[in-house]
Amino acid sequence: MVKLRLKRCGRKQRAVYRIVAIDVRGRREGRDLRKVGFYDPIKNQTYLNVPAILYFLEKGAQPTGTVKDILRKAEVFKELRPNQMQLRK
Repeated sequence: MVKLRLKRCGRKQRAVYRIVAIDVRGRREGRDLRKVGFYDPIKNQTYLNVPAILYFLEKGAQPTGTVKDILRKAEVFKELRPNQMQLRK
């Protein structure tokens, strides 16, 4: 199973997170399938590769809670097909 999850980068006391598609059986810092964005909580910046995220969501990838909140704020779920939206609720 594939999840969209945060992968920690940066240095001590200065965390930056990559949003990655990763196999659920792997480690948090393990090998990712694809990088689909990043999130900087200090500067409150977010970059999302929306087509790649939509591809993984349509294939059945499950976002973690924090990634789901980030995607909801960016209104990514509105771009999914209507039947996919009902499955996400």
